[in-house]
Amino acid sequence: MPIQERRPTAPNKDIDVVRLRGLGFGYDDRPSVLRDVNLILPHGSFHFLTGPSGAGKSTLLRLMTLGERPQTGRISLFGQDVTQIPRSAIPAMRQRMGVVFQEFRLLDHLSAFDNVALPLRLNGERPRDYVQDVAEMLRWVGLGGRFEALPPSLSGGEKQRLAIARAVITRPRLILADEPTGSVDRAMGEKLMRLFVSLNKLGATILIATHDEDMAERYGAGLLRLEDGYLRQLVPSQRPPEHQPHPEGAAV
Repeated sequence: MPIQERRPTAPNKDIDVVRLRGLGFGYDDRPSVLRDVNLILPHGSFHFLTGPSGAGKSTLLRLMTLGERPQTGRISLFGQDVTQIPRSAIPAMRQRMGVVFQEFRLLDHLSAFDNVALPLRLNGERPRDYVQDVAEMLRWVGLGGRFEALPPSLSGGEKQRLAIARAVITRPRLILADEPTGSVDRAMGEKLMRLFVSLNKLGATILIATHDEDMAERYGAGLLRLEDGYLRQLVPSQRPPEHQPHPEGAAV
């Protein structure tokens, strides 16, 4: 599906999009959810994050989206250390990301169309400039007949597709997705994955948390596994060299 380039300048491909160094995090009942996590996601890389339920995959994604602060270690996004970024600066940083949460986080009082259009409105774009793109995106994810539907009237699978459409409509440089195909059937799941692959070929850096380790092989992506608080790389990225500027892939 064609998505317009919305950024006035090209990203610096020599700057790693994500760098985690010695990351540690825990809760009161689980003091060591993450232990000494090190990760590099180069520009244009594509990786799957796997691990058993409760391993900390969602927690790791929340740290990358600045929803949590690490107890130890450093986080760098787009070449900037954001470990102690002021809360007032977080919204601007998040505008450079597309995030698909397990709980969807849709706005129930807005229509499906307006939920997807919201990131564009927040970026200051005029409706006449994005109406066609939003409509096309909704049709791509199978919601062409639900433009005016409110989220409470949608099924779980429809909410999942709507959340993905909203996350990628701005063509963000970094896409973080937590089980993005978990609530849809296999055919729709494959279609959504093709959308992620297309965005990756256009330069987006993508990390998808999933229980399906076979996805990495099917899509020629890198495979990371989180278990007992530690992160390790199982399969390096296998994508063509022109889409893999850093030969090391993700270093852990």
